[in-house]
Amino acid sequence: MEKLIITAAICGAEVTKEHNPNVPYTVEEIAREAHTAYKAGASIIHLHVREDDGTPTQDKNRFKACIDAIRKICPDAIIQPSTGGAVGMTDLERLQSTEVEELALGLKHPEMATLDCGTCNFGGDEVFVNTDNTIKNFGKIMIERGVKPEIEVFDKGMIDIAIKMHKKGYIKTPMHFDFVLGVQMSATARDLAFMVDSIPVGSTWTVAGVGKSQFQMAAIAIAMGGHVRVGFEDNVYIEKGVAAKSNGESVEKVVRIAKELGRQIATPTEAREILGLKPLNS
Repeated sequence: MEKLIITAAICGAEVTKEHNPNVPYTVEEIAREAHTAYKAGASIIHLHVREDDGTPTQDKNRFKACIDAIRKICPDAIIQPSTGGAVGMTDLERLQSTEVEELALGLKHPEMATLDCGTCNFGGDEVFVNTDNTIKNFGKIMIERGVKPEIEVFDKGMIDIAIKMHKKGYIKTPMHFDFVLGVQMSATARDLAFMVDSIPVGSTWTVAGVGKSQFQMAAIAIAMGGHVRVGFEDNVYIEKGVAAKSNGESVEKVVRIAKELGRQIATPTEAREILGLKPLNS
């Protein structure tokens, strides 16, 4: 089995300090949490950003400040900004995160960013809208900017949309999928296996189990040869009723599970090779 890529989704757009006081808002807090995850073994930092009061934003200047702060202490991490933003944001607002230069790496744009391939019910009246035209626009701009999409899918139909978009030239192969389970689709071994069997040959994949399913899904993915996403965006607990002290603590738990199951952890350099990203300084 290839080595395990761990992604740390360190803050998200919805969780707050009321859920867990360690959820980061400020630039300094976001850099701190990225560093705890990086030190513990995460190769990818999945990045949403907030205003100091916790309000989610897609402002490119805020992304730049956070990316620069993370880069100082996580020099080779893959920083993967979100284009999801928060419910209600426009397409142009969401795409600002792909405009940020990675000056420390000599890049005009981030190496990766998320691309959501369908509309999702988040609960109550919250609907996260991604029309076909939104997906086409995002895919086209990512290709132009040389940004590899992490294709976010919340159910099997979104995989089909991603494949359709590839056939139309809006997503390049090899594709990398993130299966977000426990929101719109159940987080079970059966459902994960179904998702994995549905993606094109040669694709890579990671799984994000939301809430109580986070570490269960992580263990299953590790055994199946896939990759894992953990962090405060998806789950603020380290075990039932116990708030995680940091994103690093969650990553450490995944590393322990991987060790027990015989999977080695990928470094950022190895993660780039697995994902087909350009090596640093190439």
